[in-house]
Amino acid sequence: MKAEPAIEAAAIGLFMISAAVVTTVVEHPGSPLRAAVPEPLIRRALIGICMGLTAIGLIYSPAGQRSGLHMNPAVTFTFWRLGKVPTDLAGAYVGAQFAGAVAGLGLIAVLTHRWLADPAVSYVATRPGTAGVLPAFAGELAISFVIMLAVLFASNAPRLMPYTGLLVGCLVATYITVEAPLSGMSMNPARSLAPVLVGRVPTTLWIYFTAPPLGMLAASELYVRLRGRRAVACAKLQHPAGGPCVFGCERGMVR
Repeated sequence: MKAEPAIEAAAIGLFMISAAVVTTVVEHPGSPLRAAVPEPLIRRALIGICMGLTAIGLIYSPAGQRSGLHMNPAVTFTFWRLGKVPTDLAGAYVGAQFAGAVAGLGLIAVLTHRWLADPAVSYVATRPGTAGVLPAFAGELAISFVIMLAVLFASNAPRLMPYTGLLVGCLVATYITVEAPLSGMSMNPARSLAPVLVGRVPTTLWIYFTAPPLGMLAASELYVRLRGRRAVACAKLQHPAGGPCVFGCERGMVR
């Protein structure tokens, strides 16, 4: 068994722990920070910055560069569809991502259940906003499309490749700040399933299982039509300078 699926599980587990801790500190009614920052937009921006930095740290970490740091079944499925991830490894990644998300949130729930269960935090569940289900679906579709298109263009351009992780982190921060009131800002089926299983939080789960992969697949289709399938060098968001690659890319590095 390759170590990379275990890295994926650990990474998304850490991401869920970070999301739970940051959201609790910012949004829980008993938090001094919540009292000091009454404006929801500013609080979402604070959460977005923290989660964007978490994503950047994980992407650029040695472990993140080894696995490619998908942390998301929709990302893995898209790269599988592009022919960059073998079927058996894709299955291992997806299983690890779901397991890691549930384990990470479950661990922090054991330690902080009373705070995490508060309705203001609600196990960091992703739920449609007041606009309704269809706008939430459209929001998830759009943000997933944009981030995957950005990843493909950046990670396959020599000058932009080193900044792919920064771009992803900035988009995550922006989405949480601006888009979260529409859909809860998921882009990730594993991230949305974890609160349902751990906290039994009801949500319109089908949105988060369909819109992110559809948006990312659409982005990959557009990229292939513009640049060609051979322009996709590897399934890693951030490739190390050299050495072997779990995805078997031709040169062991992005060209």
